[in-house]
Amino acid sequence: MKDKVVAVVGGAGFVGRNVVRELCNKGVRVNVGCRDTDSAKFLCSMGDVGQVNLIKVNVANFDQMASLIEGADHVVSLVGILHESKGNTFETVQAKGPMIIGKIAREKNVQSLVHVSAIGADVNSKSLYASSKGLGETYIRGEFDKTVILRPSIIFGPDDNFFNRFANLAAFVPFLPLIGGGTTKFQPVYVQDVASAIMVALEDSAKVGKDYELGGPSIYSFRELLELLEKHTLRKRALVNIPFFLASLQAKFLEVLPNPPLTRDQVELLKTDNVVSQDALTLKDLGISPMSCEAVLPTYLDRFRPGGR
Repeated sequence: MKDKVVAVVGGAGFVGRNVVRELCNKGVRVNVGCRDTDSAKFLCSMGDVGQVNLIKVNVANFDQMASLIEGADHVVSLVGILHESKGNTFETVQAKGPMIIGKIAREKNVQSLVHVSAIGADVNSKSLYASSKGLGETYIRGEFDKTVILRPSIIFGPDDNFFNRFANLAAFVPFLPLIGGGTTKFQPVYVQDVASAIMVALEDSAKVGKDYELGGPSIYSFRELLELLEKHTLRKRALVNIPFFLASLQAKFLEVLPNPPLTRDQVELLKTDNVVSQDALTLKDLGISPMSCEAVLPTYLDRFRPGGR
């Protein structure tokens, strides 16, 4: 892929920064589409001078997206939000955005398009997050039938939004919440494995048009993940069961915050297990052996230990 041009939509995010690093290491020229180019300037240090080009875009703006993808050989779609805010709805970002990306990719005749969705994406889901992800898959594949769709479980790594959030909470409060009793199952996947999967999907023409579900080597309940967190942060906390109805009631009030720690839609998501389907193509089919939580968590959770930095 050396000297090719790759457009990465959402390249400044948690997964995106790892993808940009991988692309730079391969000598690729990277056009990064992001909402705030100033806060994304750190990406430029990942490559040589001029190798990373930051472009301010709104994923729902067709002309801006067309400018980003113009001249690109490959496209990576990482569009997604965890909660809605003014101007950023699930429908706009996770459904309409992929449709626009797919349409432009087809019109510009790009060589490959990889779209990162999520396990549980389903147009019929009661969760707006999951249903919009499902619509995004349908729309982008409808516009560009050669799209490779990757569906990860929760993604962990140094900048993740799961272990870091609960570790930070554990540093200040004596208990951690077990929403719905903590029985929901997850199959956490390492962010670098997701980035590697994207690279394989971009380069291997045999993957065209296929769907892959990305999970780590182990399945954990929500309770087991918090117990793992306690182990690596050396902070034993009471795990308090919060029924779904009570969590939903609390979320109703938390949703008014600029960056809500919990929403009713997230509570709805927790009612369904988030693991790789038995008949799905997986990381193994992409030639990747996934890293375990136990191998990676000590590399970044030690700062949450008493006296840690």
